[in-house]
Amino acid sequence: MTENLVVCSKCGTINRLPPSRPAIDAKCGKCKAKVFAAHPEDVDAEIFDRQIARSTIPVLVDVWAPWCGPCRMMAPAYESAARELEPQVRLIKLNSDAEQAVASRLGIQGIVGARCASLWALRICRTNRQALYLATAFARHVVRSL
Repeated sequence: MTENLVVCSKCGTINRLPPSRPAIDAKCGKCKAKVFAAHPEDVDAEIFDRQIARSTIPVLVDVWAPWCGPCRMMAPAYESAARELEPQVRLIKLNSDAEQAVASRLGIQGIVGARCASLWALRICRTNRQALYLATAFARHVVRSL
């Protein structure tokens, strides 16, 4: 088994995770924060780019906006997915208002009354409870099939 590389969502440091140690207990070598907090961190453009470029585990990205009601409705399901999927998958959040250039690179042109859960260019946009459940289930399915 080879070691995984995982980027700290707090400081951006690349951490090596040897297979002989439980990844869930890993701490960042620089800032000492837990590498996996069972909580999707809201990241800036620099840490987002680093996560995508350097992590050797899959990265699931939630592109959201603070004013988007459906985004806030989806947040608990995304939190739950983080608790279930980490450390096999890194879950992060990207504020599309604060990081417009990154959102544009991902093809997100706006979140207008719709909830968009994205795995890079893959998006599900709906607002009802069933769609929220389906978005979470779909994200789990996608991650497990990687």
